Amino acid sequence: MEGFWKPHRVVMAAVGLGLVALAVIYGRWDWLANPKYQLLLVKGIWLSIWLTVVTMAVGMVLAIPIGLAQAVGPWYLAAPARVFCTVIRGTPLLMQIWLLYYGLGSLFPGTWVQKSELWPILRQAWPYAVVALSLSVAGYEGEVMRGAFKSVPHGQLEAGKAMGIPRFTLFRRIWLPQALQRVLPTIGGETVLQLKSTPLLSTITIMETYAVAGRIRQDTFIIYEPLLLLALIYMCLTGLIVLLFRWFEAQTPSRTA
Repeated sequence: MEGFWKPHRVVMAAVGLGLVALAVIYGRWDWLANPKYQLLLVKGIWLSIWLTVVTMAVGMVLAIPIGLAQAVGPWYLAAPARVFCTVIRGTPLLMQIWLLYYGLGSLFPGTWVQKSELWPILRQAWPYAVVALSLSVAGYEGEVMRGAFKSVPHGQLEAGKAMGIPRFTLFRRIWLPQALQRVLPTIGGETVLQLKSTPLLSTITIMETYAVAGRIRQDTFIIYEPLLLLALIYMCLTGLIVLLFRWFEAQTPSRTA
């Protein structure tokens, strides 16, 4: 902790606190007392957290087999996995969101889907948001997991096979845990990026934190204060994510091989 308080960090912290003090003293914050905006902010923050957690979980579930297919799979599994990762990583996330919501979503009205039990769900924006963000995580982390699986010492896997450990047990107890341990900091960084990607969903009517700040700006004609509050909220959420993943890293044993 002593090494953290270096001169340049002290100066930056002082400047930051000064800017915050100026914003608090001279800014217009009366709109925060409005229960309407308080409720919108709480719902927006909760939705941002929910989207981040759900899409990271779904994306990682998809990324593991995608990475495994690229690392050791046959060509007919590895090739589609590489194409998927290339397309996802090579196209803007905003375009992917729009293709799913405005493209795929526009095909359902007038078809049997509109008359099915799925229509009350598919007519909303959140399913397309979850799919788009989950596929984005799968594309990026699938490539990360490919390298993670290849980085596990091959001798450990051969030793497990020699001991008669079944393939699935070998994967579940030795290969996957070590691969995840190696990429845990990367997953933490991806989670932060995922949180900061949720504002893109405001373009398809998802009322997450950024959209709420935009609504407040439109209603009150106050520009800077809602944006400053938005920045503070994202910084706090990012700090919590970083601390959570550092705790996870501290709980995992150090690698010896």
